[in-house]
Amino acid sequence: MRSTALLMILVTTAFLILFSCGSDDSCEPPDPTENPIVVIETTLGDITVELYPLNSPITVGNFLNYVHESFYNGLIFHRVIKNFMIQGGGLDESMLKKTPTHGPIPNEANNGLSNLLGTIAMARTADPHSATCQFFINVNDNKPLDYRDETPGGWGYCVFGKVIGGMDVVDAIRSVETTQRNGYTDVPVEPIIISRIYRKH
Repeated sequence: MRSTALLMILVTTAFLILFSCGSDDSCEPPDPTENPIVVIETTLGDITVELYPLNSPITVGNFLNYVHESFYNGLIFHRVIKNFMIQGGGLDESMLKKTPTHGPIPNEANNGLSNLLGTIAMARTADPHSATCQFFINVNDNKPLDYRDETPGGWGYCVFGKVIGGMDVVDAIRSVETTQRNGYTDVPVEPIIISRIYRKH
């Protein structure tokens, strides 16, 4: 009987420690119904992105894996096309490609989301199911990138979130002067470095 009472006290104490909060409620557990929010810190400012796991569960999970591993820290936006998109997450400041730590994921572009201004989508090769770590932010309504059918040319590019803060930073990035470097075109003359990407909640 005494051991049972002691166990109850220990469990209650652990519960109170785990869920006790200060006056600012900063340790309140996140609402599981809320979409994840990530912040992309760059040398031109911060971009805040809301992710859509209900539409793109595999893609969001894959992206968050890279975020949690700090994979993107120190990489750059290596491809900037002013009226199209800004792409990053795969090369460093020396234009060297960083090897993905996870394999390619299935293309979830048939999720009902469109490549509209401010959305974030996965970059890939000609193979529809080749996306790994690289992503791009649409700086225009790019509906031709949307899913049409399950043919090689019709799969489209998977949207998995949208910019909800820092579109001025996106505009600043898309407006930079670009050049050709190491076999890549549309490379910013002055590197736009991703300091880190972290999950806000």
